[in-house]
Amino acid sequence: MISRITLAAALAAAVGPALAAVSADEAAKLKSELTPFGAEKAGNKEGTIPAWTGGTTRPIPGEQPGGRRGDPFKDDKPLYSINAKNLEQHAAKLTDGQKALLKKYPDSYRIDVYPTQRTAAAPQWVYDNTFKNATRAKLAGDIVEGAYGGIPFPIAKSGAEVMWNHMLRWRGTSWEFNVTQYQITADGKAVLTTDGRAEQQMPYYFQDGSPEAFAKSNDFWLIRLVNAGPPIRAGEAIVGRENLDGSKSQGWVYLTGQRRVRKLPNPCCDTPTPAAAGVMSFDEIEVWTGRLDRFDWKLIGKQEMVIPYNANRFLQPKTDAEVLSKNHFNPDHMRWELHRVWVVEATLRPGQRHQAPKSRYYCDEDTWICVLGDRWDANGQLWKTLWAQTFVAPDLPGNPIGSFGFNDLISGQAFVGNLYNAKPSQYPIKPRFPDNVFSPDAMAGEGVR
Repeated sequence: MISRITLAAALAAAVGPALAAVSADEAAKLKSELTPFGAEKAGNKEGTIPAWTGGTTRPIPGEQPGGRRGDPFKDDKPLYSINAKNLEQHAAKLTDGQKALLKKYPDSYRIDVYPTQRTAAAPQWVYDNTFKNATRAKLAGDIVEGAYGGIPFPIAKSGAEVMWNHMLRWRGTSWEFNVTQYQITADGKAVLTTDGRAEQQMPYYFQDGSPEAFAKSNDFWLIRLVNAGPPIRAGEAIVGRENLDGSKSQGWVYLTGQRRVRKLPNPCCDTPTPAAAGVMSFDEIEVWTGRLDRFDWKLIGKQEMVIPYNANRFLQPKTDAEVLSKNHFNPDHMRWELHRVWVVEATLRPGQRHQAPKSRYYCDEDTWICVLGDRWDANGQLWKTLWAQTFVAPDLPGNPIGSFGFNDLISGQAFVGNLYNAKPSQYPIKPRFPDNVFSPDAMAGEGVR
């Protein structure tokens, strides 16, 4: 059943994106019936979704800061499993893409549903900034203005605001990762595309910053990735600077064969990204990382869905082979839970181009992370289904995205990115990096061949 808040948001979406911030009276709900991020604090009437009580902020027993992550729910057992045989019984709580995967791989794909744990958390200063954003942030066309250091639109009124909440989600200020990524061919072979080390930083979340200081550049997400493998890609590197104005986002690659840095002409949208060896497009990274001006965004509403969540279980195996299956991730290590999500549909605007003219995204109400997405091609066929897992990181505290990927339902290929399993550290939190770390000059200095 759609709640009153959902109906109000859907009606607002029907008349176009909200341009103004909410009133002080409406923002006050963030300190009463809503969580500090804008989710419904209460559980559902069936008791299958509990109330939010502050999230997970206590250290996980045995977890070493900067090392491998533990699993706070290692003793949980699945409540039930969804497979091709009982699919129809659970169809209302599954995306089109997940239903298609269950039908395409009936002998290997399943969804194990665990008890719902509302672990979402953030530091108090992020909550404080989110509260301020509720009455100061607005959309100027497709670009956020006035927001800083928190969720920009905790009481979202439009699909575009939900997608900005996803892109400006809390995931830490500075962190590092060492990951592997794989293309899974249609015949089930896992091909290593990336073995790399990356630094990432969110200037939008500098604790000592301000909306005015941030607005001088509006670069909200910085990344530098250097490849150690596979051998043919060793030494390659990419730097990206995502800007609130997508036309000002920049990217550079270091080409080992030429021993030089080149600026990417279009680090956006459906352009294949070198970070995934061209297997995934830029706007498929972590389900969605793209420009909003290519699409019209319709807020469908809020509904209960089974989604990947609290994926610390997936981080426990120590080899990549254990978490990969022939045509998809290994369902033995996946954790799914029932949560309320915002559903947003994207339709290509007149005069724009994109390989996927229609998409639908499912964004968790507690974190605003879009954990599932489906894409249709120009012929109206369901083409790709995208997924991302969040895990519990009490040292942030927060729930960042870990592994992510997609399945091509037409070709049978798949991609699984950001595997930490064979690595000694999993998303270690770091002190702030100097800004010049994320520059083409610094990347050139790291070139090894």
